[in-house]
Amino acid sequence: MLPYCRIAFSMDWKTLDAEVLVEAGAKSALSQRDPLREDLFPDKDEAKALLATCAEAIDALQDRLYAEQKRSLLVILQGIDTSGKDGTVRGVFNACGPLGVNVTAFGQPNELELKHDYLWRVHQATPRRGLIAIFNRSHYEDVLVVKVKGLAPAAAIERRYAQINAFEHHLTENGVTIVKFMLHISKDEQRKRLQKRLDDPAKHWKFNPGDLEDRALWDDFAAAYETVLDRCSTEHAPWRVIPADKKWRRNAIIASVVRGVLEEMDPQYPAMSWKPEDFAIE
Repeated sequence: MLPYCRIAFSMDWKTLDAEVLVEAGAKSALSQRDPLREDLFPDKDEAKALLATCAEAIDALQDRLYAEQKRSLLVILQGIDTSGKDGTVRGVFNACGPLGVNVTAFGQPNELELKHDYLWRVHQATPRRGLIAIFNRSHYEDVLVVKVKGLAPAAAIERRYAQINAFEHHLTENGVTIVKFMLHISKDEQRKRLQKRLDDPAKHWKFNPGDLEDRALWDDFAAAYETVLDRCSTEHAPWRVIPADKKWRRNAIIASVVRGVLEEMDPQYPAMSWKPEDFAIE
């Protein structure tokens, strides 16, 4: 196990995790959660140093997980536009080799996907043994944007919370550890990030006029997220609400949790049926 970098106030990852975890059966109180949390990693340089250390550790643990070929890890990233899902993937998993990490970005379902149940395309992207899979958006879109925009009957959406919990329970019973992060930013911070996309020609491609339509529904999306956190944070797949107004703090927290979860999984290199000393390379 790699040495753990010092965290603010000597906080270990379990203590840090308790600050962002939504306990199963508890109310998330999303509106009362600070998207800045200056008390967590108040020092930017310290947070960045921890991120680098954790990214290195995640790479080493991922290598062991891939070699072991017995279990897998699913990381789910949810958040409104500009909350930093892409940035989290780059910042936290940038040290990992491509062999054992898959990233799936779930957009609007295509014609084939719409002919199946809403979990069909998601199940196909879940990680096989040995892999880390990262979902940039996920099946939760079907109780978030679908709910807010009325794209499915209310009764069907209501059934989906229990269906999602059962789906995730099925995965965990079959060797998939699930870590879910809701990237929590303020409305003012989103305004600043959207404006940067308009101001910088190199970021124009990131701007979608539809983002402004979703921004106008801010309160509706916040309510939908709160329902998701309250009803789908379970013992087998709890939610973590990550303060995301500062990118470096967001990444440091997520990297710490992912590293901690992998260390608890403790994947091992398989034992070989041969001995290295029995071979000579000419």
